[in-house]
Amino acid sequence: MLSGSMEPAFHRGDLLFLTNQEEQVRVGEIVVFKIEGRDIPIVHRVIKVHERENGTAKFLTKGDNNNVDDRGLYAPGQVWLQRGDVIGRAKGFLPFVGMVTIVMNEYPKFKYIVLAGLGVYVLLHRE
Repeated sequence: MLSGSMEPAFHRGDLLFLTNQEEQVRVGEIVVFKIEGRDIPIVHRVIKVHERENGTAKFLTKGDNNNVDDRGLYAPGQVWLQRGDVIGRAKGFLPFVGMVTIVMNEYPKFKYIVLAGLGVYVLLHRE
């Protein structure tokens, strides 16, 4: 996770395990969804579901640590998410494993230092 919007359930840098089963989305589930025009997927909890008689559903999400629902994050004119917007559902996590990626993206010089250090290590420890 890249932000703290789901604290205390998940923290920034937690690595999530996802499943993508075709079951209906339910209130309380944590889903990972992609919005058209945004590069980074969002991880938030489903707070409302409207099921239709034909079996389809639309739903609304919100970060546990946010004060308002996600309608402001959705694509312009979009008020609800649909099953096709969901990448997966959170089924487990490893705490803070993703912090390495976050640090390397936020501090590019650190990434180069780590890579240079690994290169020197490989050169010095060759057989």
